[in-house]
Amino acid sequence: MQIKRIHHVAYRCKDAKQTVEWYGKYLNMDFQLAIAEDNVPSTGAPDPYMHIFLDAGMGNVLAFFELPTQAPMGRDQNTPAWVQHLALEVASMDEMLATKERLQADGIDVIGPTDHTIFKSIYFFDPNGHRLELSVNTGTPEMMKKLDDVKWDMLNEWAETRKAPKHAAWMHTSADAKKY
Repeated sequence: MQIKRIHHVAYRCKDAKQTVEWYGKYLNMDFQLAIAEDNVPSTGAPDPYMHIFLDAGMGNVLAFFELPTQAPMGRDQNTPAWVQHLALEVASMDEMLATKERLQADGIDVIGPTDHTIFKSIYFFDPNGHRLELSVNTGTPEMMKKLDDVKWDMLNEWAETRKAPKHAAWMHTSADAKKY
């Protein structure tokens, strides 16, 4: 078996309507579908929900569940807020910076652009507390080949030492990154 693609990724939201409107306004995601049930189809458990689906481009779907009878949303307190996030690719720096301006104009804090050598990103939170990243790819074929060549060595070294391997340290020095 080979995975064809991700059918959808689902998160919880506080308010389905607010979430649809926010993603439409700031990220131009169209509202595709709503499903609402009183019982969970897979388990039969009584748990009313609204399940919304948003077009994330090129057949990708971002979905959310509003669960009004459940305890308020929380997050994993043992994981830093920067770790769990959804990264979305945009076509250009101009698009990314225009989105940053729209977000900031409405009082939404935005970090970046951050230069990761092979892509540049901005970071912000949606109204549900989910961290989002917008990214523009900037890597060259040579950069990607160099990273591909060391991925297993890096992973194996990490598995043994739990210390950051230095095989790709060139990404963090702008002079070295410009060589590729």
